[in-house]
Amino acid sequence: MSIRGERIIITLLGKRNVGKSSLINAITNQEIAIVSATPGTTTDPVAKRYELVPIGPVTLYDTAGLDDVGELGEKRVQSTFKVLFRTDIAILVSDGLAFESSELEMIERLKELKISFVVAFNQMDLRDVHQDNVDYCEQHEIKYVRVSSTTKEGVDELKDLLISLAPKAQADRILAGDLVERGARVVLVTPIDASAPKGRMILPQMQTVRDLLDHHAIVTFCQPQELEATLKSFEEPVDLVITDSQAVKQVERQVPQEIALTTFSILFARYKGELETMARGVRQIDKLKDGDKVLIAEACSHHAQEDDIGTVKIPKWLLEYTQKDLIFEAGRGYDYPANLEDYQLIIHCGGCMLNQAEMMRRIVEAERRGVPITNYGLAITKVQGVFERCVKPLGI
Repeated sequence: MSIRGERIIITLLGKRNVGKSSLINAITNQEIAIVSATPGTTTDPVAKRYELVPIGPVTLYDTAGLDDVGELGEKRVQSTFKVLFRTDIAILVSDGLAFESSELEMIERLKELKISFVVAFNQMDLRDVHQDNVDYCEQHEIKYVRVSSTTKEGVDELKDLLISLAPKAQADRILAGDLVERGARVVLVTPIDASAPKGRMILPQMQTVRDLLDHHAIVTFCQPQELEATLKSFEEPVDLVITDSQAVKQVERQVPQEIALTTFSILFARYKGELETMARGVRQIDKLKDGDKVLIAEACSHHAQEDDIGTVKIPKWLLEYTQKDLIFEAGRGYDYPANLEDYQLIIHCGGCMLNQAEMMRRIVEAERRGVPITNYGLAITKVQGVFERCVKPLGI
């Protein structure tokens, strides 16, 4: 089973009836997408999972036509644009006829978002590609391929292009293993509260354990209440303590200063390449004023508990720390608010259910709008007064 946030996302774009769904079936060699001669068969983006060797598990998104019409059609196109935020590679499917404005606009949007893409001229069994299209691609150094979803001609070449465009292997990214020596003793503090999933550990905890084991560390789990006894059970001081951010203050009081301390959120911010940006953003907390708006952004849409970290605990801690009259608004799921400039700070969840591309585009969009962004973990360490200690092991 693959980790959802680590899957490469490939999105098929194009006008209505150019064969996006047929091309997905040809790529996967399965009838997994509904195909019809009626324009507009695909409405909202539909995800299809596939194993693309040697990349591994990928998600293919079939989307509505870029030239969809009417009020409903416009909403479908907007849904397609939202998918781009979590796209690693795009395939612009063309029927080979001269590019229309919607296709050229999409090419520009893909470039703006820095999404790797290839143009697939489909239906090569029916017609030749318009020479202007070929000239355009060559002049702008755009990769293209001629394919037929019907005869499968060119499909293997398309797959090879996708493989060449895939993000570089992420196996060399390390969560925590580089912070300790082989045989080091690491304690993971994992509170089990009302928001904890029943019968299992949460994804960031399990990924951290696997990374530490890969680096031959000795890992011990405990809850905050048992931390003191756990630390005393070792003859020598442990090398590193990693805690859930919610318990960081309680844990910090029990961990001697000579023992390195950090949080899962901080480790994942570094893992996804966003720690420096998030560390800059957390300093905005000290600059907040009465009436400032703070966006609490949650990537997944879980049912909020009474003590929900995003909508209850963080606002409470921020109000206590700043002593300012702040306005909090929450955004959940894949939708990222269009009015980001209305906020003075964005506090984002760790993004464990987002792939790296989407998380980075959310950060870039915030920076483009001039809005500081940080994450739950860093914000909590800041308002709990332990920020500097928790980032020290990572050299920040």
